[in-house]
Amino acid sequence: MIGPSVFLEGLQSGCSEYEQLWKYRDESNNFFQRHEEELIEADKRAELDLEIRIHVDELMRQELRNLKIAIDKEKQKRIPKKKPKKQKGKKKGKKGKDLTPDRTLESLYEELVMEDIIKRVEKVNLSDYYGEYSYLGCTLRANQIEPQPSLSDVKQLVTLYGILPLGSPDVHAKGPLIKSLLLAGPKGVGKTLLVHAICNETGANLFDLTASNIAGRYPGKDGLKMMIHMVFKVASLLQPSVILVDNCEKMFSNKVPKNDPTDPKRLKGALKAALKLITPDTRVMLIGCSSAPFEATVKPFCSLYERVILIPRPDYASRYLIWQVLIPKYQGEITEKLDLSSLAKISDGYTMGMMAKACQEVLTERRLALLEHKPLTTGEFILPLSRIDPVFQEEEDAYKTWYRKTPMGKKRIKAIQEAAEAAANASKKKGKKK
Repeated sequence: MIGPSVFLEGLQSGCSEYEQLWKYRDESNNFFQRHEEELIEADKRAELDLEIRIHVDELMRQELRNLKIAIDKEKQKRIPKKKPKKQKGKKKGKKGKDLTPDRTLESLYEELVMEDIIKRVEKVNLSDYYGEYSYLGCTLRANQIEPQPSLSDVKQLVTLYGILPLGSPDVHAKGPLIKSLLLAGPKGVGKTLLVHAICNETGANLFDLTASNIAGRYPGKDGLKMMIHMVFKVASLLQPSVILVDNCEKMFSNKVPKNDPTDPKRLKGALKAALKLITPDTRVMLIGCSSAPFEATVKPFCSLYERVILIPRPDYASRYLIWQVLIPKYQGEITEKLDLSSLAKISDGYTMGMMAKACQEVLTERRLALLEHKPLTTGEFILPLSRIDPVFQEEEDAYKTWYRKTPMGKKRIKAIQEAAEAAANASKKKGKKK
């Protein structure tokens, strides 16, 4: 059966209006079809009634508020006031002083650009970070095996922790205040690409406070204090802003030699103090990148970086997608002679950066000129990949062990254990009922 027409309701209301207003109206003396004053007055009267009602309601609410204030004042007069006792030994906290009150924003910005602290953001988006879903996740969980996060999960976390809080003032004000984020993972997994993608997606400025980038600049304690003040002042005035620290594990590592010219531990205390000035109204985020987070002392490291995203090496589905995208990107052609499935299996343990390097070595100008007569084969990529050290299982295990020691890792383990206990208790209850 055909359902009622979507126009039926409008036609019915039009018919009822005609019967009420026009069907029995005598129009014999209204040859020129002038307007009906009665109908207009009735229509406008209803509008005025509604407007007046709104104003009257607001006046009544105001009267009620004034009455409550008067009653509260009367009650306070009756209660005798107690003299506050003087507290000894407590001093008022000092507010952050403006070290550059006489300088304009333009001059501060220009100085940071000239010192190479403000960087040009590369034109990359989050969609340029290629990764597939973990299709075996549900199957592994059913067999009591916790699956490794996929690169698609990484993109989702970057969106939740980085892009949404920086890009939306409402999300930043109402959601959890995320002041800092750590991107940890092997070399070549795309940590720097993700930082630039966050800046592009949110329109954020990029301040680079990597130890090697600021080495020799603003020497001494006063110089460091001035640099941090300038960076956070400009970042707050031109928000959203991202403050990047690459190789941030060196800040909390005992393996760094004392005579290191970059002095990576220089920023440790200053950054922690500066982060306290970030409020829900300030869309500024500190993002650290680390290829060896297990070299840092866990407790102070994780106290500086509130959120941690561990980026794993690509799984088979992600590697297949990456090859599918990278080869045409470097002007190569995928034909029947190039078995992407085999190539994805061979490249197990290699990151996106390593795979891109292999594409650059294979797809030279000379090789591209021969593509028409000699299509690409899987074997051509084996030699370039063999020259690159992949992410070995021992290194991957080191990342997993380190993550379990972090506060976020401990919470995850606890949640998994509680879920397993709840499932076990539920199965026991079902067994008793039988």
